[in-house]
Amino acid sequence: MCGRFNITHLPGLQGLLDELNIGLTLPEPRYNVAPTEDVLLLHEGHADFARWWLVPSWAKEVDTKYSMFNARAESLASSPGFRKPFRSQRGIVPMSNFIEWRAESGQKQPWVITNDEQTIAVAALWDVWHGAEAPLLSCTLVTTQAADAFRPWHNRMPVMLTQQERARWLDNTQSIDPNDPILAPVLKYNLTLYPVSKAVGRSTEKDPELFEPINDSVILRA
Repeated sequence: MCGRFNITHLPGLQGLLDELNIGLTLPEPRYNVAPTEDVLLLHEGHADFARWWLVPSWAKEVDTKYSMFNARAESLASSPGFRKPFRSQRGIVPMSNFIEWRAESGQKQPWVITNDEQTIAVAALWDVWHGAEAPLLSCTLVTTQAADAFRPWHNRMPVMLTQQERARWLDNTQSIDPNDPILAPVLKYNLTLYPVSKAVGRSTEKDPELFEPINDSVILRA
């Protein structure tokens, strides 16, 4: 599951863009990015902003009737909305960290999740809808079942690509099997998690200070 994330100016993000040969001046840092907002999408050798909630090319209209901001890895090859993008329209949404909520003492506590580089390359699918005057580029984040160590936070997690996996995921000339290890429910690298202000539960809250740790961090080891 991934419903909020942050993207900031960190060396790891610029390194990711350089690694993928994408020339880009990084946009302003963004906090508490939520579904239906525009996100940075890396695809076909360049970067664009895309609506974070997939609108299939065949859709009659832009709506949020169905939850299309995440795509379950288990149904990528069979879902009408995801199977074509899975074959030939794969991309990456970069983020510095993402947020999950865990039940603690009867309340939902938000936790920030990141890695050592504070740069996570999340597998994404994209499509273009032509039902309006201008084409609409949109995307969805691919999720898989949670690794055992991650389950106390959520039963699903985004597919986080390693450096070795990124180029293959972006190579849309080659298909990827639904059972490929890329989509496996395992931790591919260590994750650092720390609790933050409950105020981030409101997507309108964009203050960077809300994402400072309010207690000790936890490290999940791959």
